[in-house]
Amino acid sequence: MLRYLTAGESHGQALVVVIEGLPAGLEITEADLQDELRRRRLGYGRGPRMRFEQDELRLLGGIRHGRTLGSPVAIEIGNSEWERKWTEEMSPAPGETASPLTQPRPGHADLAGMQKYGFTDARNVLERASARET
Repeated sequence: MLRYLTAGESHGQALVVVIEGLPAGLEITEADLQDELRRRRLGYGRGPRMRFEQDELRLLGGIRHGRTLGSPVAIEIGNSEWERKWTEEMSPAPGETASPLTQPRPGHADLAGMQKYGFTDARNVLERASARET
């Protein structure tokens, strides 16, 4: 059985995934995963932003010499826009946002997440419920 665990926000420093349950010996390279990330950007219904977002992939563990080890595989997908646009708005350090998103967007997970977790800023929900998480 495969188990996936993700952490991070769409506009944060990076998304991290840990995949557990892969057998030892599977051939997986960074190039294979980069090809899949490029393919993701071409999917139906993707906005124009998807064409210029570049994913920065790093294999953190569970793969050695192009083969899985049987241990959990950890992958980091860096956000190329973090330093330029998002360091203050998405900072993990204590503080307040300069521009909270207080109005949920129709047809998104914003309202349900805001009610479930008691957030007044929809960004706390939309960052995890974004297309980048797919």
